[in-house]
Amino acid sequence: MAAHRKPRPRSVSGNTARTAATLALAGAATATAFEGTGHAEPNLTPAQVKARVDKLYQEAEVATEKYNGAKEDARKAERRLNTLRDEAARRQEQLNEARDALGSVAAAQYRRGGLDPALQLVLSPDPDHYLDGAAFAERAGHRQATAVARVRKQLREIEQLRGAARVQLASLRSRQTELSRQKKTIDGKLDAAQRLLDRLSAEDRARIGDGSGHPDRASRATATGRDGLTAADSAPTPRAAAAIAYAYSKLGSPYVWGATGPDAFDCSGLIQAAYRSAGVSLPRTTYAQIDAGRRVSRAELLPGDLVFFYSGISHVGLYIGNGQMIHAPNPSAPVRIAPIDEMPLTGATRVV
Repeated sequence: MAAHRKPRPRSVSGNTARTAATLALAGAATATAFEGTGHAEPNLTPAQVKARVDKLYQEAEVATEKYNGAKEDARKAERRLNTLRDEAARRQEQLNEARDALGSVAAAQYRRGGLDPALQLVLSPDPDHYLDGAAFAERAGHRQATAVARVRKQLREIEQLRGAARVQLASLRSRQTELSRQKKTIDGKLDAAQRLLDRLSAEDRARIGDGSGHPDRASRATATGRDGLTAADSAPTPRAAAAIAYAYSKLGSPYVWGATGPDAFDCSGLIQAAYRSAGVSLPRTTYAQIDAGRRVSRAELLPGDLVFFYSGISHVGLYIGNGQMIHAPNPSAPVRIAPIDEMPLTGATRVV
């Protein structure tokens, strides 16, 4: 009889259960690794931390430049909308005046009893004068009707433009909201990366060059950078020199999203503020700044030129000669001097 017994199912409380639990925990740990640091990435090397943080900084800067552009577009749309509203109100007032004039004409005709024009001609003591007056009234009425029609047409057009501006502004505000959400997401990633950096020793942080390990870099650059032009570097133009002087005065200022000074900056905000101090108006974003002047090659670089980095043109610095620039790097480092070889150079522009 024993040969015909069905084999009993194995209990899941043994090795199989332990194996399943191990796999489940491993899967959970793997999933957690993509959500933040926690206990998921305890063994990252300093080089891996640097790679992760650099990537997050670049992603943050891309989002920030897009946010800056959307903010500028929204401001322009608001100004356009206000102009349209003012123009609509002015033309509405003109239309009201035309309507009042027409009402006065209608009331006068009513008071005169609305006599038939032929009878008025017969009864008129001066038919020639009457005909002249009738022709004038007809012309005046025609002009009034034309004016009213024109104003009404203009008002309809303005209402259409105002509606289009409202739609455009709503769209831009929606973009700003979305970019703000992206920025908050990236801020979260940066916080996680900072927690990783905080796990490293000061020596490791200094070795990977994240900025926090070199607190005296800006002061050293201040002392030596002004006179660091090589023989190959020509003297900057007066306006370029003024922009460079402004940038020097801001060394050590913190990096803040969307800031254009005077106490904090993002990368394009620093460039815009520096040249604004020199009497030169530049666009707000890196994408627009690269087209604000004449493109120059690396070999042609002069102090005051704008140098751009990464394939998406998401970062900009102010070239000061000797292969160096002043820039606002990222939230972990203040405005400082750095070699232009620190990042992949993708282009340069001369604005003065």
